[in-house]
Amino acid sequence: MPAKGKYLLNDQELKNEALYRKFSCISQYQPLVLLLGLSMLACGILLILFFALHLRAEHHSAFVGVVSGSLCVFLAVFVLVCAEMLSQRWRRLLGLIVWATHLTMGYTFIFSSPIILPWDQVPFFLFIIFTVYTMLPFQLWYAVVLSVITSLSHIIVLTVHLTFYSHHTPIDLANQLLSNAVVFLCGSVVGAFHKVLMEKTLRQTFQDTLRCLSMRMKLEIEKRQQENLLQSVLPVYISMKMKLAIMERLQECKDKEEQQRLVKDNNFHSLYVKRHENVSILYADIVGFTRLASDCSPKELVIMLNELFGKFDQIAKENECMRIKILGDCYYCVSGLPVSLPKHAKNCVKMGLDMCEAIKQVREATGVDINMRVGVHSGNVLCGVIGLRKWQFDVWSHDVTLANHMESGGLPGRVHITEATLKHLNKAYEVEDGEGHLRDPYLKELNVQTYLVIDPQSKDPSLNSRSAPKPRVNDGLKMRASVRMTRYLESWGAVKPFAHLQNREGFTTDAIVNGKPRNKDIPLRAAPSFKNPESFDESLEEPFTLPTPPFSSYKNKSQKSKFDEELHNEMTTTIDELSSKQWSKTEESSSLALWFPKKDLEKQYRSLDLPMFKHYVGCATFIFLCIFLVQMFVTKNRQMLGMSFGVLVCVLLLTLAICFAGHLQRLFPEKLSSCQWLPAVSEAVVKRPCVRLPLATITTAVIIVLAVFNLCFVQTPGPCPSDAADPSPTNDSFEPGLEGDLFYLPYSVYCCILSLIACGVFLRVSFELKVLFLTLASAAYYIIILSTKSDLFVAYGNVLYTNNSGSWNCSSIDDDTILKKLGLVKHPQVMSCIYITLFLVTMLIISQQNESCFRQDFLLKYKNRTEQDEIETRENLNRLLLENVLPAHVAALFVGENKKNEDLYYKSYDCVCVMFASVPDFKEFYTECDINKEGLECLRLLNEIIADFDELLSKPKFSGVEKIKTIGSTYMAAAGLSGTPGQENNQDKERQQAQIGIMVEFAIALIGKLDGINRHSFNSFRLRVGINHGPVIAGVIGARKPQYDIWGNTVNVASRMESTGELGKIQVTEETFKVLSKLGYSCDCRGLINVKGKGELKTFFVCTDMSKQQGMGLS
Repeated sequence: MPAKGKYLLNDQELKNEALYRKFSCISQYQPLVLLLGLSMLACGILLILFFALHLRAEHHSAFVGVVSGSLCVFLAVFVLVCAEMLSQRWRRLLGLIVWATHLTMGYTFIFSSPIILPWDQVPFFLFIIFTVYTMLPFQLWYAVVLSVITSLSHIIVLTVHLTFYSHHTPIDLANQLLSNAVVFLCGSVVGAFHKVLMEKTLRQTFQDTLRCLSMRMKLEIEKRQQENLLQSVLPVYISMKMKLAIMERLQECKDKEEQQRLVKDNNFHSLYVKRHENVSILYADIVGFTRLASDCSPKELVIMLNELFGKFDQIAKENECMRIKILGDCYYCVSGLPVSLPKHAKNCVKMGLDMCEAIKQVREATGVDINMRVGVHSGNVLCGVIGLRKWQFDVWSHDVTLANHMESGGLPGRVHITEATLKHLNKAYEVEDGEGHLRDPYLKELNVQTYLVIDPQSKDPSLNSRSAPKPRVNDGLKMRASVRMTRYLESWGAVKPFAHLQNREGFTTDAIVNGKPRNKDIPLRAAPSFKNPESFDESLEEPFTLPTPPFSSYKNKSQKSKFDEELHNEMTTTIDELSSKQWSKTEESSSLALWFPKKDLEKQYRSLDLPMFKHYVGCATFIFLCIFLVQMFVTKNRQMLGMSFGVLVCVLLLTLAICFAGHLQRLFPEKLSSCQWLPAVSEAVVKRPCVRLPLATITTAVIIVLAVFNLCFVQTPGPCPSDAADPSPTNDSFEPGLEGDLFYLPYSVYCCILSLIACGVFLRVSFELKVLFLTLASAAYYIIILSTKSDLFVAYGNVLYTNNSGSWNCSSIDDDTILKKLGLVKHPQVMSCIYITLFLVTMLIISQQNESCFRQDFLLKYKNRTEQDEIETRENLNRLLLENVLPAHVAALFVGENKKNEDLYYKSYDCVCVMFASVPDFKEFYTECDINKEGLECLRLLNEIIADFDELLSKPKFSGVEKIKTIGSTYMAAAGLSGTPGQENNQDKERQQAQIGIMVEFAIALIGKLDGINRHSFNSFRLRVGINHGPVIAGVIGARKPQYDIWGNTVNVASRMESTGELGKIQVTEETFKVLSKLGYSCDCRGLINVKGKGELKTFFVCTDMSKQQGMGLS
């Protein structure tokens, strides 16, 4: 059974082919309109000339009737095409009508006069053949069939007529018919050559257009992903400012390598912090979670945290609160950001009650002893982002610190509020005395009056959720607590982190998450009775979305087919726009010369490589040979022609040899082994216009010289010879006389017409040069026909007249009489000028169309390259943004072609070194007054400290150190997280120990950085560092603001090492000390200290002076 993808692929190819046919039809529209215009112009000029020269309509009724009728047909088709009354599939029928009308005109011109000759209307039929390939909307095979019909019908009709129905058979009939065949063959081959190359260019243009649109769409997707990424971590108003700052910096730098360096270093020291007044801050901690987490597997822990905090995020959204950060099992949010809300206090209190209710449901359903402790305070905050790496939205102020202590001084299952919050509640909730000062020394120090909110549900049994049946986990008593918790919480169906990035459009649906219906949440309590729709910007919490109605139908389709379908729609729209803008002047091109207004763009276009040039010369050589054959069939002086041909063909062969030099060496590697310069010659032809243009000029000049050979270099007897044997011969006994000498004249003109076609063979060569060739060649032909060799053409006209009338009195016949008798298209001189003019205009139109097509193709490729560069810049920026949320090895799993963000990310590590480094003095330094803009200037200094710390991460020495987060003025980092997946547990001990040494070196470098800041800012900050190593669990949690974090006893002990440490010192555990001793570090034993939750631990201080010396060897 064939793969499913095979059908999809074929279906897509069919769609693209249908699009290409539509694109091809539109590209054929302009040439068809121009051909119709040219045909109408030709008919009009023929009629004007006919009556201006006083020719009589009754003598040439068929000519006048058919030309007038053809003019009407062309006009009708022109109106239909321009008005687009008929759909594109009717274009072929209209093309057939044009072709049939031309054919009718051709046969009318042949038979509208009593004189019918072998060379009759060969140029007009050549015009029909050539336009079938170049200007009519036919595919190649269709054009070949029509050209064969046109040429064979002309040869057969004339052969039959002149052999069976004519009173006399012209001299050299076979040679003349063979010459006709050669002319038609030449027209067909050159037309097919033009068709194939233009078809190839058109398909390339189509592919480039498709690629260009694809690039544009990918660019849009990249842009959306950037916005989603930033807004999944930061509020819109801050993320947009940061993104603009980075983009401006990147745009200022034009060099790609410099751009990548800027992106990598991310050396931006801007402060994105703003003050907000009248907000409420909520801190919540899950009581009993630490004990539960110690019993969890990595997967269980990450699922549990993601489900819990996912639920809290949902509650925050319902209550118009913005989650700020998750710290272990602590969750804090703010209401009243960034838009001020009058109900901010009510929102936070209700959210606290809902969180307690959610945890109560978990406790009752699973039997696990956990609870929620919530603290709320209202006041002012400074909010924003500090540092260069791992941006996280945060809030700072004395009120934030107070809210934190309100949580730690609260009671499990209760919402603990300050008096400031109570005032904002406007008696919406009943409260009781909180006595927070008894449980927290900070509250006692500030003498803060606190209250506990009484849950309305406890007073109203109808609202109590206990009356509802509680879902219980089956066989709960037989399972571990962590398993019961995980099973229950998974039923909530929290959104996975970065779920919105799975959809390349950057949107999520509430109904479907990861392909599965979400379980509807049981409402915890009644929704707020009043909600101001303008008061809370939901886009701050929701993944960034764009209104894209068509995407709703794509939910069950693969990403690839969605993209293909959208690309197909975009391409269809683009093709429709091309159709409507064909005649409008674009910004990129100007005037008939089609030059690009931008000089550098024009220079790039003119210096393009031209690998097809050798084929142009090859086609021109074919035309040269055709002209030679025609001359050979009709000339009397073949010896002189042969000598001229020999000289000219040598020049042409030399030109060919230069173009195909590389091919010659490949054909004869042994004979030409010494000529290593040959490929360089052919490469110069391809790459350098200064080489190509002279070769094109020489080739064209050789063809023009051969074309006029019979007219200029062959001597012919005088126009009215005295040795005519019989002055009045009858048609039956006609001796050809001068007709046998002069019938080469029309064929010489046909050779001149073929040389005009040769000028247009150089498709992608300078348009101006082609116009110059065509103009000069046509001017030369006019001079020869109307001036230098005029007497020959007049004589031939006399011969034809006398042949028809039976009179041989040359001198008594004036030119007007001959013209009236023969008609416009049979008079040798007039016919020659008409058809040279017709082909001159035709070749100018075709050359202009070709140039337009090639320039459009170039422009698309240029745009493609430009957009590719822009995409690379955006990808670099995306990488920066994502790696500012996640470590690089984790980021690769969430964004990119091989993303695996369908599941939660979690990983267990056996040995990771964790460091906490804080600046305790900053709390004293931080003040809120008018002088420092209510604390903003203090934060500016903290931003400089954190930014300087972040800069150290760019050093190769610290490439294994990963910043985790900042908590106030505390900096958290870890080493040993970036190992190859699957090998973390198998790392050798030396590598693990080296990571611990690197982390100590990093801590020493931080101390050095802070000393430097102290010197510049005249401060005396000192760093307090705690380091520990051991097993940790790493993972990504939080759907709306995904956050990478690490958990475990190792992290908790490292945090205690910092909080119980001393200023200016690095405190480590006994286990870490043993490793450092092996590495050669000197440590002083501090002794036993009491660590909260751990009892007494023996700790050590690292001797920083010794380690600085040791660090030189380590690095």
